Amino acid sequence: MKKVIALILGGGQGKRLFPLTMHRSKPAVPIGGKYRLIDIPVSNCLHSGLKNIYVLTQFNSESLNNHINNTYRFDYFSRAFVRILAAEQTVDNTTWFQGTADAVRRNIFHLELKGDEEILILSGDHLYNMDYRDLIGFHRKSKADFTISVIPVKESESRELGILKLGRSGKIVGFKEKPKTRSEMKGMVSRHHCLASMGVYVFNARALLKALDGNDVDFGKEVMPHTIRRLKGFGYIFNGYWKDVGTIKSFYDVNMEMASSKPHFSFFYEGAVFTRPRFLPTARAFNCKIRLSMLAEGCVIRDAEIKNSIVGLRSIIGKNCRISRTVIMGADYYEGRASKEPVRVGIGDNTSIDKAIVDKNARIGRNVIITNVKRLKNFDGPNYFIRDGIVIIPKNAILKDGTRI
Repeated sequence: MKKVIALILGGGQGKRLFPLTMHRSKPAVPIGGKYRLIDIPVSNCLHSGLKNIYVLTQFNSESLNNHINNTYRFDYFSRAFVRILAAEQTVDNTTWFQGTADAVRRNIFHLELKGDEEILILSGDHLYNMDYRDLIGFHRKSKADFTISVIPVKESESRELGILKLGRSGKIVGFKEKPKTRSEMKGMVSRHHCLASMGVYVFNARALLKALDGNDVDFGKEVMPHTIRRLKGFGYIFNGYWKDVGTIKSFYDVNMEMASSKPHFSFFYEGAVFTRPRFLPTARAFNCKIRLSMLAEGCVIRDAEIKNSIVGLRSIIGKNCRISRTVIMGADYYEGRASKEPVRVGIGDNTSIDKAIVDKNARIGRNVIITNVKRLKNFDGPNYFIRDGIVIIPKNAILKDGTRI
């Protein structure tokens, strides 16, 4: 694995995850109470023996940069690193990244390739547990120029994914990016299932340079369809759990699934997901009823009823609160007792929240009701948003006492 270099794409604008991406990039979005999405691919790399890891960033990158710099530190005598490659303007190119392929093309000189390396290209907003050594082994055994990791999905899910057709040997013989019609799916469906790209690619160094020798700006839409005709590509079938956490609904659903009694993805598997150590005190719950929920460290909860929810770092929840089917991301700091703010960070007494996402450092007053009373699907309100029926309280928002949503 010493010859394998990992590139994690983390620079997208993340419009489908708005407003969670209002102040941060997609890979920096908190998940599971204490982690960030970027922790998933980085942890997979480290558990797979990969030590040369680059993260490409562009939009709202400060939060992501800060998290990586404070989390992935190695000793002075180790050659391992997780390094940021930020978007930059040069004399030859004064524009920003135009897409995933353009980002890799414009940063590839930083890798100082000698020609015998393999490049592992990953997305920063997917949820899965994978040993990349199995993928690399398949790639080498197949003598492929490039390999795409694929996963079986239902035909009904194909419209949001890149769909592949494999020959008997596993060679890629067809590819359609987000097909919209049945005619586009002809020959790619078997028993109402098809094979979808996971956004995990392995390229031989020379093959990658050839694939990027042009003006294609996106891997899924342009590079892959063109490269299949020119280079020898194979599909590696992955049979584990995988989710694209690219929309508000998918983000909410995977968090709710984590809080269930038998989650598909758990942070308790052997070789845990790495994240920033914060040295916070254990969570404290006084006279509470808590069911099917996850509580991160540093929380203080009093006389509350919480069910089917995730409660993030440093969450302060007042008396007689009722919280269900909700993702609370917590806070970046504790607010001192001397604070004169009319609404403190956290959730005030007698507040009821159902089916919502509460972003970091939100200030929710007393006697607040957040239940999407009008059953709206999508709506932009003062200090809140609704997407797919899910109420989102953005980062640093303030909801005064008695607010009803």
